[in-house]
Amino acid sequence: MTSIQYNLDLEVTEVEAAKTVDFGSYDHIIVAFSGGKDSLACLLHLFDLGVNREKIELWHHDIDGREGSTLMDWPVTRDYCRKVAQAFNLPIYFSWKQGGFEREMTRDGTATAPTMFETPDGLQSRGGQGKPGTRLKFPQVAADLKVRWCSAYLKIDVGSVALRNQDRFNGKRTLFVTGERAQESTSRARYKVFEPHRTHGNKRHVDHYRPVHGWSEEQVWEIIRDYRVAAHPAYALGWGRLSCACCIFGDDNQWASHRVVLPDAHADVVKYENSFGTTIHRQKTITERADSGTPYEMDPALIELARSEIYDLPIIVDTWALPSGAYGPASGPT
Repeated sequence: MTSIQYNLDLEVTEVEAAKTVDFGSYDHIIVAFSGGKDSLACLLHLFDLGVNREKIELWHHDIDGREGSTLMDWPVTRDYCRKVAQAFNLPIYFSWKQGGFEREMTRDGTATAPTMFETPDGLQSRGGQGKPGTRLKFPQVAADLKVRWCSAYLKIDVGSVALRNQDRFNGKRTLFVTGERAQESTSRARYKVFEPHRTHGNKRHVDHYRPVHGWSEEQVWEIIRDYRVAAHPAYALGWGRLSCACCIFGDDNQWASHRVVLPDAHADVVKYENSFGTTIHRQKTITERADSGTPYEMDPALIELARSEIYDLPIIVDTWALPSGAYGPASGPT
């Protein structure tokens, strides 16, 4: 089956409804892979559709970069993603903004940092020579990517730079796959299932495909269960959504849990809020949020795994269990 499955409750144009995806026509199929349930469901759905696995590659954006910052990301995420790629015999390429979230947030009269990206031929670097600017505050908890700059600068732009600056995509057809779902927010419900990617142009043909856009969370967990893939440890700890461990959208319980699992990173957030004189949520500090919340009931062994840079459990498990964070508060983009 190669046609897009549309949820008729969504606003889908007639052109989109008639569109079919001929996977065989693409030279490259890139799955933007955060390690979260939705990007994992995208990958597994491609398998269900019989897509040629030799064309698939995973791309993961390191939010903290590779220069020593440990403020935002789960320490285990990078290796978890790597182990998923190994389990399915797929290549994975990592990309990041040099210095990561922390360097971008602390810009003070300087240009944004270069983008680093792995390729089959090695590590490449582009950019970092733009107009000087100043941030000195956390991204705002908002749908607008101009003020919620973390998604734009550390994920969307990083992926676009990596795609535009590899000759292997020139003159080729590429399908860029992401896992946004309409159920997540009213803003995401308006996303198109299929459209030209922002890097599409005369040099390269790039389409953007959101295969699970109309899926419910139940469908997402069902396909993960069917393939018996162990979810990222954050879900087993109680998180309902895999983003940054220190996601700006966290609710009170998530901040209380973050303080338990990653106390050093939590203390750094407090330090930055005090330094900036502006909190993440603008009205309350994360200390106030955490004090108002209740930490999840968490297995100490899983806490240690989440803190580790090595994921040492099986990816494909004999007995699959729904993690405790499933169907919990999403605490994500509005």
